[in-house]
Amino acid sequence: MNSTGAAVTVVGAGLAGCEAALQLARLGHSVRLLEMRPDQTTAAHESGDVAEIVCSNSLKSTVLSTASGLLKKELDLLGCRLLECARSAAVPAGAALAVDKKEFSRLVQLRLQQEPLISLERTHVHDLPFLENHCYLLATGPLTTQALVDRLAELTGKPALHFFDAIAPTVTAESLDTDILFRAARYGKGDSDYWNAPLNAEQYATLYENLISAEKAEVHDFDRADLFDGCQPIEEIAASGPQSMAFGPMRPVGLDDPRTGRRPHAVIQLRQENMEGTLFGLVGFQTRLKFGEQKKVFRQIPGLEKAEFVRYGQMHRNFYLDTPRCLKRDFSLPERPDIFLAGQMTGVEGYVESIASGLMTSWKLGARLKEFTLDPMPATTMMGSLLGRFLFDTTSQRFSPMNANFGLLPDLVPQVRGKKLRKEAKAERAVGAMEKWLDSNTAVFD
Repeated sequence: MNSTGAAVTVVGAGLAGCEAALQLARLGHSVRLLEMRPDQTTAAHESGDVAEIVCSNSLKSTVLSTASGLLKKELDLLGCRLLECARSAAVPAGAALAVDKKEFSRLVQLRLQQEPLISLERTHVHDLPFLENHCYLLATGPLTTQALVDRLAELTGKPALHFFDAIAPTVTAESLDTDILFRAARYGKGDSDYWNAPLNAEQYATLYENLISAEKAEVHDFDRADLFDGCQPIEEIAASGPQSMAFGPMRPVGLDDPRTGRRPHAVIQLRQENMEGTLFGLVGFQTRLKFGEQKKVFRQIPGLEKAEFVRYGQMHRNFYLDTPRCLKRDFSLPERPDIFLAGQMTGVEGYVESIASGLMTSWKLGARLKEFTLDPMPATTMMGSLLGRFLFDTTSQRFSPMNANFGLLPDLVPQVRGKKLRKEAKAERAVGAMEKWLDSNTAVFD
């Protein structure tokens, strides 16, 4: 597709959609930015403001040796527009970037209005008709309307659509105590792909009591009533009887501890979640415990005393696509190459991650319009590891959304001792790699 006369319709004026529209205009493309609010709202939004932040006003840390700080640095190098607005709307928050939500939305709206190539329209999109020399970028988020969900189901197949997070916690491999855990597959079938945390009867009883008494997060009223029918939270399983977990997700059958030759009272399995083997998920531990409670309770599991959680368990309505199996690497649909997707519906979690997704997808789209191919972003960068590798990693059969975290980045060679020093070294490596990548891909702006 040639860029001459090409236009782009961006659907959804949230964080990803607004960043995408501004980046496309920066690349010289005319953009129709469509937003259904305030005429049609959602259960989470309170206004019709563009780039409305619906929960916490924090965009997390600005410190480079944190995952969010590194992601911000990479976005700054790439010329992110919404981070500029966020800093102008910042309120005191120590080492974090927090914003006055109303002021932030106002500044984004102003930036959109000042861009002559962008027209913001308030309308509800029901269909995505094919138009010659035209592309769509969908950034409608986890509360996408049923009309668009149905259309995406037609284009991708219903198995590609997920509607609820039923996610177990994920921890970094390097934070596990492998002197306590043991490698094994149930009944010895296949390779020893799982780490296993053995619990004796006393340890199991402690976990049971902790789960029963832990504070749970509220389920929002826009969640389905049958949320737990297909995948019960571990605390709900525990509540059904003291030994229910030992006969369910923690059953020890076929998992003898090779160091003792005996079967533990119960076992928690941890399954590899990415190709590099740096992330592991707690099998069968979907939960709606509050995040702080998860850290407190699950760190009492043998071998997980120092676990670093890169994703907490959660269960709530959250429409997203099975990105690894239904999107091309440029975030377009194989069935409709004129349709691109960005933001939370592709499987990223978090404000800054959504902004990064909007920027990257718009660059991929812009490159397509200019008949130019962007180089893959280095896996050593936070954006490259999250948007280029994790979102297309088929290691897990059930794809689940993810925040930016250092567990996604490849190990350092040679290794660096000490967690703080490792993160600083990975951040320095990422910045250097992003600068080189940007120098090699400036043709997208020509």
